[in-house]
Amino acid sequence: MGHAAGLRAGTRYAFSRDFRKKGMIPLSTYLKQYKVGDIVDVVANAAVQKGMPYKVYHGKTGVVYNVTKSAVGVILYRQVGNRYIEKRINVRIEHVRHSRSREEFLVRVKENAAKKRKAKEEGTHMHLKRQPVVPREARTVSTKDNKPESIVPIAYETTI
Repeated sequence: MGHAAGLRAGTRYAFSRDFRKKGMIPLSTYLKQYKVGDIVDVVANAAVQKGMPYKVYHGKTGVVYNVTKSAVGVILYRQVGNRYIEKRINVRIEHVRHSRSREEFLVRVKENAAKKRKAKEEGTHMHLKRQPVVPREARTVSTKDNKPESIVPIAYETTI
């Protein structure tokens, strides 16, 4: 049998809409604001064929470098042979969503800033850095009611 090698070859499941997410595209997709420097995930929405990314970029994360009326320009890295090449693609906003990859980092930065502020007020800002695990305290093991045992492996037997 022959095998088609078209633009959308092998995208039967990659481009299909999720369970209970078929039909109308929610308006929130169009109301989101993208700025230059935003980190975005490129995820193709099969309901809109216009401005759709090529299948290689599906699921990739990049940085917005250009914003137009109904599309955004995204810088992505694509593997070609043994290297990664920077690629710039223009994709309609239906195929783009804000990435959540930096969310945890930003939360951690805010928490650390709050801790720093609190420590400065209390005057304990010297202990902000993570301290290495200290050695355990010394302890004595008594053999009075605890006789030492010799542990040896069981001899290997070949009983057939």
